[in-house]
Amino acid sequence: MEIKEMQRIVDEWIGQFEEGYWSPLSMMARLSEEVGELAREINHQFGEKTKKPDEPIGDLALELADILFIVVCYANSLNIDLEDAFKRVMAKYRYRDSDRWTRKD
Repeated sequence: MEIKEMQRIVDEWIGQFEEGYWSPLSMMARLSEEVGELAREINHQFGEKTKKPDEPIGDLALELADILFIVVCYANSLNIDLEDAFKRVMAKYRYRDSDRWTRKD
């Protein structure tokens, strides 16, 4: 799925509710919450903090998708084209970091 399609699907989903997109500050809080949930799960699976015996293993893919959903909501609410923004950020990384690490042969 292309990013524009994600943005369209999220906009259709949000558009069916009177409340619409949350304010930028509320979305920032929501994004922080979702990143915290991802961090907690990564710590459980790969870090020193073990889960309780009765606690199920979380779904890292779903946690990442929650973050992606909020990022798309953020972009939509601010009329940001994420495809264009992603192209620009990759150009920045290619320029800035092209010689930063050891390349594979």
